[in-house]
Amino acid sequence: MARMQGPRVNTNRADAEKAPRRTRKAFYAAALSEAERLLLSSAEDIEGLDEEIALLRVGLHRAIAEEPENVELRLKLINMVVRAVAARYRLSPKAEGDLSQHMAAVLRGIGGVMWPEGFDGIGRAEGSD
Repeated sequence: MARMQGPRVNTNRADAEKAPRRTRKAFYAAALSEAERLLLSSAEDIEGLDEEIALLRVGLHRAIAEEPENVELRLKLINMVVRAVAARYRLSPKAEGDLSQHMAAVLRGIGGVMWPEGFDGIGRAEGSD
């Protein structure tokens, strides 16, 4: 059986990093709408993750305010915040886990006061009562 031959793709990372930025950008831009291409162009000027972390925190706040019974959503958002903060500060896996546990404990504490029946036993280690 004959192999299909397509355009040759360079998989050498060093060569790819030397490729003009515009060429790499065009790879994604081709799949975007005109409005998204404009946003992509603006997004390239943003450094760091501070705004993204802030947006995740706003989403967490909204989830707590609008869906207090949706504990699963809040825990997912907490995980997303922790991962973004870990990436921002390049935390070790242990520090990331500790931060996640501390944030979850805070949420359980606040949630337990605001909605005790919804937090009964959620996320507690056995024997921690």
